[in-house]
Amino acid sequence: MHLRSDSFQNGQAIPAEFAFGKLAAPVALSDNQSPHLAWKNAPLETRSFVLTCIDPDVPSKPDDVNQSGRTVPADLPRVEFVHWLMANIPVECGELAAGACSEGVIARGKRVPYGPPGSVQGINDYTGWFRGDAAMSGEYLGYDGPCPPWNDSLLHHYHFRIHALDVERLELADGFSLSELRAAMHGHVLAEAEWVGTYTLNAALQA
Repeated sequence: MHLRSDSFQNGQAIPAEFAFGKLAAPVALSDNQSPHLAWKNAPLETRSFVLTCIDPDVPSKPDDVNQSGRTVPADLPRVEFVHWLMANIPVECGELAAGACSEGVIARGKRVPYGPPGSVQGINDYTGWFRGDAAMSGEYLGYDGPCPPWNDSLLHHYHFRIHALDVERLELADGFSLSELRAAMHGHVLAEAEWVGTYTLNAALQA
C-alpha cells in the first residue's frame, strides 16, 4: 500500500498554506488547507479506509510553551497531538484534493467538516488546546494543521497515515476521539501507509 502527497515531499517541510499557524512576529493564523493525499495498492479485501494525522512531538509540559525569553528544550518528553481523524472513507475513494476537507481557520471549530460521502470525522486536539479561550474555545472536528510552539527547539513531524480496513463501516459518530478510533479499528486493519511532513515556527530552525 502506498500514500503520497503533491503538497509536500515525504520527510520534508509542509508549506504554510497547509498549517494552522505561520511565522509572523511571532505567529499568525494561516490558510489551514488540508493537503493533497492519494493512496493506492490497498489489499483486495479492503472495504473502507481510515485517515489520521498525528504529531508525536508536542511538549508534555506547557511551562515554557510560547513564553518570551524561554525555550522549549528538545529533550523534553513529548506526547501526541491529533490533527485529523477520518473514518468510513469509501473504498472507491483514493484521493483528496488540496483544500478538499479544510480551508481557513474556523474559530470554535468546524461543525460539519467536508469529507467523502459517508465518512465521519473525529475531534482534534485544538479542542483541548483552546479550552478556556473566550474567542476560540469549541469542538474542533476534521483537519486543523500544524501550529507548534514558536519557541520549540525541536522540529515537529506530522504523520499522515491511511489504514485499509476489512469492514465497510466503524460504529463511530462525528466527534469521536483517537482512543475510540483505535478501539474500533482493532483487529480490522489489513494494511497501512504513511507520509510524513515537518513544520516549525521557530525562526532559528527555519533558517
